[in-house]
Amino acid sequence: MFDKILIANRGEIAVRIIRACREMGIRTVAVYSEADRDALHTQLADEAVCIGKAQSSDSYLNMERILSATIATKAEAIHPGFGFLSENSRFVEMCEKCNVAFIGPSAEVISRMGNKSEAKNTMRKAKVPVVPGTKEPVYTVEQALEAVKEIGFPVMIKASAGGGGKGMRVAGNEQEFAKLFETAQQESVHSFSDNTMYLERFVENPRHVEVQILADKYGNVVHLGERDCSVQRRHQKMIEESPCIAISDDLRKKMGETAVRAAKAAGYESAGTIEFLLNQSGEFYFMEMNTRIQVEHPVTEFVSGVDLIKEQICIAAGEPLSVQQKDIEIRGHAMECRILRDISCHARVRSLTYIFPVETESAWIQQFIMTTQSRPTMIL
Repeated sequence: MFDKILIANRGEIAVRIIRACREMGIRTVAVYSEADRDALHTQLADEAVCIGKAQSSDSYLNMERILSATIATKAEAIHPGFGFLSENSRFVEMCEKCNVAFIGPSAEVISRMGNKSEAKNTMRKAKVPVVPGTKEPVYTVEQALEAVKEIGFPVMIKASAGGGGKGMRVAGNEQEFAKLFETAQQESVHSFSDNTMYLERFVENPRHVEVQILADKYGNVVHLGERDCSVQRRHQKMIEESPCIAISDDLRKKMGETAVRAAKAAGYESAGTIEFLLNQSGEFYFMEMNTRIQVEHPVTEFVSGVDLIKEQICIAAGEPLSVQQKDIEIRGHAMECRILRDISCHARVRSLTYIFPVETESAWIQQFIMTTQSRPTMIL
């Protein structure tokens, strides 16, 4: 087991990892930008190292500075949390060259599963159901229109390197297709420096259901039930719920077994999430795999009783999973919500969007409204 871990992140997830390490008797190193000097994670960690200015590119995304801090503090491993460098295959390769353990999957797996086209091809070979779509990358409108003849409308246009709803458009007919394809591709280039696109048949009114998995270095893979994240805004998840109330026990078992098969096909190690689209007929299709811990991981922890962060650390240290599939029992119900205040780009009207009705007389709600009048704010 590791003696010391550096946490290459900030905020809630850094605090969460520090808590797990403390319970395991592992010392921690926090990194921080100049703006985060007094942040909570820097105070809770055993050591804290400043790695640059406030901009993420100068700090939390600066691979060389993070690795320098790791070596200087003699940390043996890096936990990336989510976001920032958590799915950066080049960073994983750099960790390997520096003889530092990366708490997550290998660079090769991150790269393959991060490319939507390659990920779907991997799933097809493993007989995991995939939404009908292109099997090869698409770069031009002409190529895309040829592919649509086989897929049919409506069609989803997606950036191959995309995520977070960026580089995505739905085209209902050929007349609007060219413009939407070019817009999505430009967005992909701007956000991911990649013009690779792919197309898939648009599944109307689906549920978005994801399955949490754990996999160790010895071929053991388990699933810990599902999370329903169908309530979304601009392709961003707003509510995560477990278990999903719309599926039967038989379907739950089938989806879990399929997720395990998908993880094995990918050669996956660590905590990960297999995301499915579920149609109204009970058919489900692989959409993508998240090769990291997710923001909503506590939802699964509450109903399964399994500490995903601790399992991640143990897996990276070469230990086998502490649980088998027969040990996992889903109990109770858990939800996680994002509260979002948004400024409409069209009406330019300031408003606070609530997920549920709330009592505005509540002191903390009044304070929240007062402190978010000047800028868009998201609370996780």
